[in-house]
Amino acid sequence: MSKVSTNISLDEDLKKEAQALFAEFGLDLTTAITVFLKQSVREGRIPFSIRKVREPAPYEIHKPMEHSHLMDTIDEIARRMG
Repeated sequence: MSKVSTNISLDEDLKKEAQALFAEFGLDLTTAITVFLKQSVREGRIPFSIRKVREPAPYEIHKPMEHSHLMDTIDEIARRMG
């Protein structure tokens, strides 16, 4: 398999942050991009979801966590301790 060189333009800070992150995995930037491209071709799609991240409004009321019923109140704990 022959190799070709490809030039891309990146924000300098983004490049540095990405290089630092990939270095933690023992990868250089070229290898990380190659992994991304191979996975994209293998799956026939971008291998992760892309969506707009919505920041919660200040003081937004959040729904209780799914497992919040597992937490006991002080009264329940005191009652169990006798």
